Parts: sequence; structure tokens; C-alpha cells
Amino acid sequence: MTTKTYEETWDLDVFFEGGSDSATFATYINEIQEELKAFEQHIATFEVSELEKVLRDYEVVVKKVVQSSAFVNCLLAADVTDKKASQLQGQVAQIHAKLQVLLGSLDNKLVSINEESWITLLEKEEFKVLEYVLNERRRRANDKLSADQEKLVTSLAVDGYHAWGKLYNSLVGTIKIPVEEDGKVKELSVGQAQNRFSNGDRQVRKTVAKAWKEAWEGQADIIAAALNHLAGFRLQVYEQRGWESVLKEPLDNNRMKQETLDTMWQVITDHKGTIAKYLKRKAELLGLEKLSMYDVSAPLSAEETKLSYQEGADFIIEQFSKFGPSLTEFTKKAFEDRWIEAEDRSGKRPGGFCTSFPVSGQSRIFMTYSGTLSNVSTLAHELGHAFHQYAMHEVPTLNRFYASNVAETASTFAEMIVADAAVKFAKDEKEKISLLEDKIQRSVAFYMNIHARFIFETRFYEERKNGLVSVEKLNELMIEAQKEAYCDAIDDYDPTFWASKMHFFITQVPFYNFPYTFGYLFSLGIYSQALEEGANYEEKYIALLKDTASMTVEDLAMKHLGVDLTQRDFWEQAVLKSLEDVEEFLELTK
Repeated sequence: MTTKTYEETWDLDVFFEGGSDSATFATYINEIQEELKAFEQHIATFEVSELEKVLRDYEVVVKKVVQSSAFVNCLLAADVTDKKASQLQGQVAQIHAKLQVLLGSLDNKLVSINEESWITLLEKEEFKVLEYVLNERRRRANDKLSADQEKLVTSLAVDGYHAWGKLYNSLVGTIKIPVEEDGKVKELSVGQAQNRFSNGDRQVRKTVAKAWKEAWEGQADIIAAALNHLAGFRLQVYEQRGWESVLKEPLDNNRMKQETLDTMWQVITDHKGTIAKYLKRKAELLGLEKLSMYDVSAPLSAEETKLSYQEGADFIIEQFSKFGPSLTEFTKKAFEDRWIEAEDRSGKRPGGFCTSFPVSGQSRIFMTYSGTLSNVSTLAHELGHAFHQYAMHEVPTLNRFYASNVAETASTFAEMIVADAAVKFAKDEKEKISLLEDKIQRSVAFYMNIHARFIFETRFYEERKNGLVSVEKLNELMIEAQKEAYCDAIDDYDPTFWASKMHFFITQVPFYNFPYTFGYLFSLGIYSQALEEGANYEEKYIALLKDTASMTVEDLAMKHLGVDLTQRDFWEQAVLKSLEDVEEFLELTK
């Protein structure tokens, strides 16, 4: 075990000292704006022979824009009341929109190059490594409106589309969940209240669930307006572009075929009966006829295993060390250099994330750590994201923008290493059951919770085509989706889940649900190979991560795993692998 003590707050001063009042950051923003002007001029006078220089300019400016966006998002996540950071976020959003407009102009320049010249261009040595991404940019530009129309859409989105997402985040930051604890009423943030759903005392969970539901119902009208207008904006843009399916953009973004998505969900649906058996058994073990939604994440024993932040960090490092040296050394550095904001305090944003600071070659991880096994898993998950970003540090910038589905691969892989180890080293059968159950929770999340989100969002968009969708209808759609996704194995559903789940309001990523399930199952396939090959696998794993943004997922799977994702075989094996935990759990709890 390490002798180092890890701090629970992150260091952002290493980037820009002084937080939202940073004079260095203000200067940095001015520099980016000047560089964008020069980039704009360069694109305006673009000649095919200058493509290499334009792409070098792009590399410099895009890294700086991502770095500035990451800094501001970190400030706001750590303190939702930071008004100056909120203003800076607006400024950075304008810069980001400007960059998108310029990239749209560049893409249109690429489209204007005739096919013969284009093929000749890509044969040059300096462009070979970028061939997939450059072809992709050209194809996607062809799919869109004219350059001027797309520029208008991007500009209007700042104070329209993206503003609704920001309104939602601001609103969530102000929501307080009043809960009585130790004879006093505490006002919990959304993130703190969420952690209470894994409390061993059912009365605590029930009390929090009631206060939770009331808090979201109190804001439902405003949140419904935000959701309706986000969807309305998307649908209008899609219609103008001539896109018939709302899944076109998310599938394109994820470099994935509809056939692959349909096959994945079908295989999961075919095997959900086993998970339903687990939910039934869990209800019996908790002395219930059926679980309520607030019981799904509950521990089976009131004697919940608690690990301090230090213990959680040490456990993660110890388990990563059995996989490979690169992941281990990287993780130690993340803890030692304070890349992680984990402190359990109010005023923070709910949820967890990992964000990249590409100019500095670092990442930052955000979460609220209260000592549960679920928190340890979340921490391992986000460290997996950070390692993915680290693995791609020397890859050309254009080849670094991997999609959400493969983004979830490295994170889920890291989570599995830790979860698997926890089960193997259980001190007795009781703890083994508890740890197995913690692993099964992932399958419940990816096969049921995420599926419910996907079903809800798909049906919501169909409703939205006919006009604004009321709070009552949103609740109804949510309950229907949850009933279907959970095989009706739950007694008391969560009708306002559409309001409390921030993924529905992320404007940069439409349908931010199915990529999680894809990443979980894809990483299961990689994990199975890693177990077979042992410590020697890390090099192959890093090679796969480096390719995640420069080919389709179908090609990635064929190249590195030798499998066809449009067929059932891979998905079947991955799902059955995850269900081994359920079978063992059912056997141990007879």
C-alpha cells in the first residue's frame, strides 16, 4: 500500500491560477480569439496545397478551445454558484460556436475539391494517417445544408439550443432535497441525495425518494420546456437537412450502423429474463414482494462496506497493477498530482465526468465520493476515461475525437478490473454475494436503465414531431419505457426520471444513452481477451484505444477483436458473460 496521502480536491491552478478571477485565463481567451481570426483568414484564402498548414493551425487552436472549455466546466461543476464562471462559460460557448462555424467552412472547402484531386491528395504521406477522418468530414459536410445556412444554425444555437441545456444545468444546481437526518433537516444537493439511494436503510431511501420526487415535480414545467425546445430545435434542423431519422446524427457521431444497434438491443432483450430473476430474488432477500425503483441500487445488507477515499484509491491502484504498468503509473500520477475532485460537499454539480486538458496533456475527474463501493466503481470508471485520453496523447489531434460509445469502453474496462477483483478477494460468502450484486448492478443499469432511456427518448421524439409534450405525457412515456425495459419487475417507477437525468439535456451529444450499453458490452469482449492473455495484453489494449477515433466501430472490432458487430455472436457472448454473475448470485442466494 502507498504511504502517500491523496487530497480529495483537484488542482486547477496548474492551468490558470485564480479560478474564475484568473487574469491568465482572461489573457488566454484573448489569445484564442486572435488565433481564430487568423485561422478564419487562412480558411478564406485556402488553397489545396496549403491543407497541411491549415490542419496544423487547426491543431493548435482546437486544443486551446478544448482546454478553455474544460477549465470553465470544472469551475462550475465544483461550485454551481460561481457566477463569474457562468459568464465565462457563455464567452467560451461563443468561441466554441465560432470554431464550429470555421470548421464548417473548412469542410465545405474540402467538399469543393474534385474527386480526382482529392484521391491524389490523400495518397500523400502526411495525409494517409488522417484519411478516414478527412473523408468523414467531407461526407458529413455533404449531408448538411449550405455553408451559410449551417453557419446560421450554429450561431443561433448558442442562445437557443445550447442555452436550454445551460438553463437546465443552472436550475439543477439550485435544487435542494430536504431530508431529515439525525433529527435535523438537511438540504442535500442532487448529487448528495443520489448517493442516499444506495443507503442500507429502506426508510432512508423511501424518505429521500419522496423528497426527490417532490423536488423534481416542483420544477417539472420549466424542465419540460427545456426538453421540448431542445428536441424542437434538433427536429427542425434535421428536417431542413432532409434527415428522416432522429438516430442519424447519434449513429453518425458514434461511427456505427443501425444494424449494429438493433442487433445489440435485440440480444439484450432476449436475455433480460435472467436479470428479471435477479430483481425478483433481490426483492425476496430484502423482504419485499417487488422492488421499488429506489430499492434497485440498495445494498443487500445494512452493513454496507465503506472505504475511505484513501482506501478506495489504494484498492484501485492495487488492482490496476495486475493488468499492466502503464495504467498503474498513470493512475498513481492522477492521484498524486490532484487530478480528481471527489470531496463530498454541497454546491457541487451532480454526477461524474472526466475532461481533457489537451494543451497540458492532463485530464481532470469530477465526482462526489461518500465511501460506497459504487463510488469506488465510479472513480475507476472515470480513471479509465482519463487513461484513454492519455493513450491518445501522441495521436494527431484530428484522430483523437472518439465517439461516446468507444469512450465508454476504456472506462467500463477499468471498472471491470476493480469489480472483478473485489469479488475474488471477498473475505466470506456474505461479502461475495454483496460484491457480486454490485457487479450485477452494472448489467441492470446498461440493459434496463439505459434501455428505458433509449425507449423513452425514441418515443418522446415521435411525440414531439406533433407539438409540445406535456409534463403528464412525459411522465406517462417514462413509466411505459421503464416497465418495458425492466420487464415489469419493479413495483414503483420513477415518472420524473426524464427531468432528473441530465443526459437528456446534453446538447453536444444527442441520444446519450445507447453508447453506454455498447461500451459495456464491447469492453466485456476486450476484457475476456485480456483475461486470456494476461499482463502482455496492455500493449494491444493501448493500440486499440489509439484507433478508436479513426475508423468505424465495426472496423475497429474486426481489426482488434476479429468479430462482426452486425451479427448476434459477439453480443450474445458478451451478454452471457455478464449473466454468469447473475447465475452465481442466484445459486449462492437459494
